[in-house]
Formats: sequence, C-alpha cells, structure tokens
Amino acid sequence: MSSSWSGSQVSALIFDFDGLIIDSETPLFDIWSDIYRRHGQTLAIDDWQHALGTQGGFDPYAQLSSLLAESLDRATLADYVSAEHWRLCGEEPLLPGVRERIDEAAAAGLGLAVASSSSSAWVCPWLERHGLAAQVRVVCTRDEVTHVKPAPDLFLLAAERLGARADRCVVFEDSPNGIRAARAAGMRVVAVPNRLTRGLAGPVPDLTLDSLSELTLPAILDAIDACAGRQTTQARQR
Repeated sequence: MSSSWSGSQVSALIFDFDGLIIDSETPLFDIWSDIYRRHGQTLAIDDWQHALGTQGGFDPYAQLSSLLAESLDRATLADYVSAEHWRLCGEEPLLPGVRERIDEAAAAGLGLAVASSSSSAWVCPWLERHGLAAQVRVVCTRDEVTHVKPAPDLFLLAAERLGARADRCVVFEDSPNGIRAARAAGMRVVAVPNRLTRGLAGPVPDLTLDSLSELTLPAILDAIDACAGRQTTQARQR
C-alpha cells in the first residue's frame, strides 16, 4: 500500500492520542465544566480550546481562582481531576476506525507511531489496554521533547525513530495545535475532529474526516494524493 506526492512515497503514519485514538478530551472538559458549575462559574470552550493538543496552553486552576478571587487547593483538586479522568476514560472505547486503520497500516508494512503532548505514563497504559502497543512500535510523548505541539518536535522525533523522511509521513490529528505541529514538521495531515475540536479555527489539513471509519487507509492515501496533485497544478498555474 503506498501513495505518492512530488515523487515521494508514504512510509509512515503518525497518530495523535488524546481525542484521536480515544476520546479522552471530552471527559476532561466535562470534569472541569462540572467543577466550574459547582463554583457558580462557566468554563468556555473558547478558553478550553487552548489546552487541546498541547500542554500549558490554558490553566483552569488559575482561571477559576481568579474568577473566585480566592486560591484553590491545587494539589487536592489535581488529585480529584486525575482520578476522575482515569475512571471516565476507562469507559471509553477506541474511536471508530482506529483499530481498522492501524491494522491496515501494519499489514502494509508502514511505520506506525503515536506522538502526544501527554505523558508516557498516560499514553502507554491505554495503548496496552486496547491492544495497540504491539503494532505501534514508536511512542513519543512530552517527556522526551523540549517543546510540545504546536511545535513540530514530537512529530520529527517520531519520524526519526521510524527512520522515515518527514515528507513521507502522514499525521492523523484532531486539534488545531496538532495540525500546526504537523505542518511545521513538513508532513501531510488528516484532520479527524471530535466534539470539542470540530468547528475550531486552525490550519487547513490535506483531508478532513468525520471519523477514521469513513474511509479505508488506501482511500485516505488516495485522497491525500489527489489533494497534493491539485496543489501542484494550482502552483504551476500561478
């Protein structure tokens, strides 16, 4: 299975984790929304979006403390949020099409990686639990880079470990920060937005899917190839 653009071949696929492999983003937003409500406040998605696909983009502890004009017990609240997040994500299945697309990639001999702004302690147990760890041989997390998304570091590290050129990698992402990172890394990108990221402004991907179950992997690669062909034609016409 292969696809080409500008004379190069797809040799590797790099998947985001949160919101792309499992919907771990919606439970976290819901936890914090409930905390805000209990304090008589509302958590706006316009604020929360800056936390999606990155680390440090938005601090709900600091914002809520500011809104209440009082200091919250960050340590106690963090323990509660973490425990609830693990509990709720334990009820989340793989998102539609994830296993099928990974199976197709593995069967075709494509390199497979996960690149996440979350920690290894978060990502790796879920990959094991859902039976993906054996196929996804490269996992890059925030523990291993200086800058997380929207910087390209995670994707470039994944490509290096896979032994793949950046222009032969296809990234699957759900968030604008992730798409920015893929673009900065010089990689093609497929957007698969979820409930929280659908409708957020961001860079234009090569392809947008409602879910990974929408198209088979060969069809996805063909669609990306067609997009690249249109871009080349448009560039020549300018």
